[in-house]
Amino acid sequence: MTSKLVTYDKLSRLNHWFVALLMIAMIITGFYIFRAVEGGPGSIKGMLIGYHKSVGLLILVLGTLRVIHRLRQGFLESTQVGWQETMARIMHWVLLAGIVVMPVSGVIGSFFGGRATGFFGMSAIPAGPEIEGLKNLAYGIHGVFAFLIAAAVLLHVAGALKHHFIDRDDTMARMTGRV
Repeated sequence: MTSKLVTYDKLSRLNHWFVALLMIAMIITGFYIFRAVEGGPGSIKGMLIGYHKSVGLLILVLGTLRVIHRLRQGFLESTQVGWQETMARIMHWVLLAGIVVMPVSGVIGSFFGGRATGFFGMSAIPAGPEIEGLKNLAYGIHGVFAFLIAAAVLLHVAGALKHHFIDRDDTMARMTGRV
């Protein structure tokens, strides 16, 4: 859905930054937990994974609301043409999809890995049957999207900075509601 929006409303901007910061933090901590923290008895890895799952569920709820709101409200009218407009549109869709795909794939991987998913100490989603193929598929998607979203965030930020410092257009003002 596209719309003739000139600027995003306050709810959209607040939701954008809150979910964006949570997603960035989750990607960074996810890479750290699964690439740098040693597992085993007495390790803090299990506790960190528990927090990772809790924040993932929070993102699932808030992110789904964000995606629904964005689809209902629409996108800002593009001021770009050609490949820049195409790239901006692709990046927005990748980021919106990732907001839902990342937590859903994590929950599915955990479920079919025979592990429960708690929410800050409360029981949220029980462990499911261990089905190796589904667990591996879900975690594979989770891992690929982590890299995809990291790249999309970097491109999104680079694009915003380019508009502000090189093009000197009103893109940042439109995003911050100052138009």
